[in-house]
Amino acid sequence: MTPAFSADEAAAMKETAAERREAVKREKAANKAALDLQDVLDKIAEMPEWEARIATRIHEIVLESAPGLLPKTWYGMPAYANAEGKVVCFFKPASKFGSRYCTFGFEEAAQLDEDSMWLSSWAILRLTVADERLIAETVARAVS
Repeated sequence: MTPAFSADEAAAMKETAAERREAVKREKAANKAALDLQDVLDKIAEMPEWEARIATRIHEIVLESAPGLLPKTWYGMPAYANAEGKVVCFFKPASKFGSRYCTFGFEEAAQLDEDSMWLSSWAILRLTVADERLIAETVARAVS
């Protein structure tokens, strides 16, 4: 009995199936990224107006300075992770823990190691242009 498909046809069908599986995997990842981004935006929207202004600007700065970082929530706070899913930096609103200032910080995945001591977070009450520039430079360095 002759096989229904030649070896070339069978190989082509296997390739097609693999391509479809990969397309589904990419679509799921894109959907997760969109949901994660929306979660971050929702968390920012829940903040008091003064914190939301700071968080929104930091969100913009992080995405401009390190477009490879992926927004996600981390312990209910806006955070930004590398391709491996490890949090590089995060924004902690003052209202979350009853603090008098917000915090923008870095986790161990950030590439900020210098000598025996280095920056791991800033306390923030407001942002100046110089502050924004320093955050942008530090975030870019954290992913380099």
